[in-house]
Amino acid sequence: MRLTTRGRYAVTAMLDLTLSTNGSPISLADIADRQGISLSYLEQLFSKLRKRGLVSSIRGPGGGYHLARDAATISVAEVIRAVDESIDTTKCGGLGDCHNEGLCLTHHLWVDLTRRIDNHLSQISLQDLVQRRVDDIESALPATL
Repeated sequence: MRLTTRGRYAVTAMLDLTLSTNGSPISLADIADRQGISLSYLEQLFSKLRKRGLVSSIRGPGGGYHLARDAATISVAEVIRAVDESIDTTKCGGLGDCHNEGLCLTHHLWVDLTRRIDNHLSQISLQDLVQRRVDDIESALPATL
């Protein structure tokens, strides 16, 4: 499987948006600065995320983006798919023409792996990632007496 920077950046930016939300919209410039992602690239990603109903935007001074739905209802797989990223481990894109216009010997193995990865990422929400981060921070703190 090859997850490109498009999918990785989309998940990173959405998680940043989730963590940064305090009721007011977040500018893409702020996300770009915090995450080291090109502003123009984020604009392209957020256009797709907006079209898929994952974020909404507010124009004008003080404008920016916020999640269009609760973070607990947005899965990592949904974010990746929204930016036209494929979660696919097959050589043929799952079409079955991977070897001389037929199935390669390991086609079913890779199709099964693709399904498992998609299922796994579909079960992880942005809220799960936030909670995991909170848990990591709390476990790093020294125990109090």
